Amino acid sequence: MAPSAVIPQPLDFSKADLKVPKSTFNDNASPSAIGTKRKIICFSDFDGTIFMQDTGHVLFDSHGCGPERREVLDQQIKTGERSFKEVSEEMWGSLNVPFDDGFEVMKTALDIDVDFQKFHRFCIDNDIPFNVISAGLKPILRRVLDQFLGEEDSAHIEIVANEAEINTPGTEWKPVWLHECDLGHDKALSIQEARAAAKLECDDGTIPLIVFIGDGVSDLPAARQADILFARRGLRLEEYCIENKIAYIPFDTFADIQKEVEAIMREDQQKTGGLGLPARSNPRANIWRRISSRNAIPLYLAATPAREEKMFLWPEAFSQYQPKEQGIPLTA
Repeated sequence: MAPSAVIPQPLDFSKADLKVPKSTFNDNASPSAIGTKRKIICFSDFDGTIFMQDTGHVLFDSHGCGPERREVLDQQIKTGERSFKEVSEEMWGSLNVPFDDGFEVMKTALDIDVDFQKFHRFCIDNDIPFNVISAGLKPILRRVLDQFLGEEDSAHIEIVANEAEINTPGTEWKPVWLHECDLGHDKALSIQEARAAAKLECDDGTIPLIVFIGDGVSDLPAARQADILFARRGLRLEEYCIENKIAYIPFDTFADIQKEVEAIMREDQQKTGGLGLPARSNPRANIWRRISSRNAIPLYLAATPAREEKMFLWPEAFSQYQPKEQGIPLTA
C-alpha cells in the first residue's frame, strides 16, 4: 500500500478549464443494457477511489508500525533515502496479526463510495469488464470486496495487484511483487497488456475503449494508457491534470462516472458504429498501442519530464483530500 504524503499548498485553478466537456446526449435513458457495439474496459484504483481510506494504512496503524513510524517511512521515500519497495516491505513486515483478525478493523474503518455498487451493476449489465488495478496486496483487496459487495458480485471484478505471503499466525506478511519495477506493479504495463488482449477478442476492426478511474498522481502511468480519464474531485490527480493540461472528467461519486460512461457509449455508437478508433481515443495511448516490447517501456518513460518521473516513484503521493476553495470553477 502506498505511503501517505504531505498535503501540497493550494493551487490557483481560477483560469484552468481542462475538464472534458459533458456530452449533449440524452442522459435519461435506462442505465442497463444500452446495447452499443464498442468494447469498453474499466480500470480503477482502489484506495481513495473505490474506498475512501487506504487499506494498508488502516492495517499499519492498528496492527503494525503505527502512524508515527509510518510518517517517518513516508518521509524516507520522499527524500529518496529509501526506495518505495524497501519501505513497503518494512511496513508490511511490521504487521503482527492473523489475516482474519486484521480484516476485522477494516470492516468499520473503511467507507465505500456510496454509488460504487450501482455502477458495478451497470458494468455487469452492459458486459463492461471492471478491473481493480492497485499497488496493494491482492488477498486483502479481494477480502474487502467480498465483504462490501458480496462474493457473487465481487467475483465479477478482476484484481490486478501484488500477491502476498502471510503465515497463519500473522507474524510474517511479505509482498510478492507483480513486476520488477520501482513500484512493484507497473500499472501502465498491466493496462497495455489488457488492451492488447481485448483487441484480439474483438472482431470487425473494433478497438476497445479504455476507461481509467483514479485519485492520485501515482495513477498517472495507468491514466496515460486510458482513452477516458476520471479523476476524483479535490484530490491530487485532478490538480495534476490541471497543472499539466491533461484532459480528464472530474467525479464526486461513481454515479457521475456512470452518467458520463452512458453518454460516451451512445456518442461513440452514433459517430463510429463501434468500428475503428473510439470517438474519444487518446493519442498518447495510440503510441502505446504500437509498442509491443516491454523493453521499450522504460525508454519511453525516460523521456517524460523529470518532475513527473519523480512522482511515479511516490505511490499515492499527494492524494490526501483537499477541499476546494469557494469560487474555483470545477464543475463540468
